[in-house]
Amino acid sequence: MNIKKVGVLGCGLMGSGIAQVAATAGFDVTVLEVEQKFLDKGFSGIEKSLAKFTERPPDKGGITAQQKQEILGRLKGTTNKQDLANCDIIIEAIIENVPEKKKTYSSIDDIVKKDAIFATNTSSISVTELLSATKRPERFIGLHFFNPVPLMKLVEVVKTIATADDVFQTAYEFSKRLGKVPVRTSDKTGFIVNRLLVPYLLDAIRAYEEGVGSIPDIDNAMKLGCGYPMGPFTLLDFVGLDTTYYITHVMYDEFKERRFASPPLLKRLVMAGWHGRKSGKGFYDYADPNNPVPGKF
Repeated sequence: MNIKKVGVLGCGLMGSGIAQVAATAGFDVTVLEVEQKFLDKGFSGIEKSLAKFTERPPDKGGITAQQKQEILGRLKGTTNKQDLANCDIIIEAIIENVPEKKKTYSSIDDIVKKDAIFATNTSSISVTELLSATKRPERFIGLHFFNPVPLMKLVEVVKTIATADDVFQTAYEFSKRLGKVPVRTSDKTGFIVNRLLVPYLLDAIRAYEEGVGSIPDIDNAMKLGCGYPMGPFTLLDFVGLDTTYYITHVMYDEFKERRFASPPLLKRLVMAGWHGRKSGKGFYDYADPNNPVPGKF
């Protein structure tokens, strides 16, 4: 299948990023949102992101002002589901909520042409569970992008027991056309990255709870000792403590293993509304974003 037209469901942080990279790769992209204000916010973010790329040299992924306008010209926002009818692939990037995702797929299944591929950007939900809401299980796949999408090279291409081999290969090649590095994985909760990353992050919280070290000491130990670009607590605040907390529930429900269970401190921070950078406070206080202050719990 030759993919030419891309549909994106959701224009939040992930959806707008996926739309941007698809348009940058030369695809015509239609982004669906429930209200115009969400499209306006998402497209404003895309324009700002592209403006930063115009400041880069060509060998660093930079684009010209003319290329920026051409990319924006390939993007269309809509609140009308009928505008997705002729898309060759639909990539869903809405809230991590099973009923909402399934409801969305069901609402467009009879609108989008039957040979189109449906893909979900979920980081933790069973792809197989989501495909059950459609009449095209063999044409359903996971495409897990990473934040920020325009900068992160990885895409996890997730095959279910129902996914047709040619659909999987098409999605894999499509990821490469986006300028990404795809990795093949199967529909096991957490896929590759979160299956390995989440226990590490949770163990860092447990180490702090047990008095192994302070928050900055644990962060610095992993940065300088293992060469990681950021420590586990900085990364947790960047990802979002609420997001991580949600993922722990999905993974623990699947495996029933302690390494996937949420530590008490994570639960309490989320209950307090301290979700990390986006809320201004998490394991660090971001009152001064340029000088985060570690918490003492």
